[in-house]
Amino acid sequence: MNGNGVVIGNGGIGGLENEFIRRHHRREPGDNQCSSVLSRHIKAPVHLVWSLVRRFDQPQRYKPFISRCVLQGNLEIGSLREVDVKSGLPATTSTERLEYLDDNEHILSMRIIGGDHRLRNYSSIVSLHPEIIDGRPGTLVIESFVVDVPEGNTKDETCYFVEALIKCNLKSLANVSERRAVQDRTEPIDRM
Repeated sequence: MNGNGVVIGNGGIGGLENEFIRRHHRREPGDNQCSSVLSRHIKAPVHLVWSLVRRFDQPQRYKPFISRCVLQGNLEIGSLREVDVKSGLPATTSTERLEYLDDNEHILSMRIIGGDHRLRNYSSIVSLHPEIIDGRPGTLVIESFVVDVPEGNTKDETCYFVEALIKCNLKSLANVSERRAVQDRTEPIDRM
């Protein structure tokens, strides 16, 4: 785990976290693919974090590189979204499909199926798990991905790039969730 609460790969991940990874994040990358697992401990309850993650139609609520999202149809498995990416990244649009959404187990899976970027055959799984952090309800977020290695890049370069994006998204998810958790714990004086 680094100083920001992010765990990369399996370094520092405990037994229970390994069980979650084994159960929900098994990946079989091909010869020209890379994959990784990242996690983040968030000081907010699962229901609050999940309310952000599950909104496949509103990823910009916590993903800082997304400027706009348009969902085609209803929010259900198989739904497609068109995402506009903020400038500064080597992409402007992405077409993504919701592969799996489980509100009971708190698992979301998506796949990129098009767009003007180099993330071919990208798929990710995000799972949320309740935990106690500093005596309060918290959430362990685990995200795994697999993606093709673009021509001209190495597996290490590709993983490093995708991990950097996911780390930014997880940090932003933590910031938004923890801010909302503090607001939820703050009761107006007239309610006391």
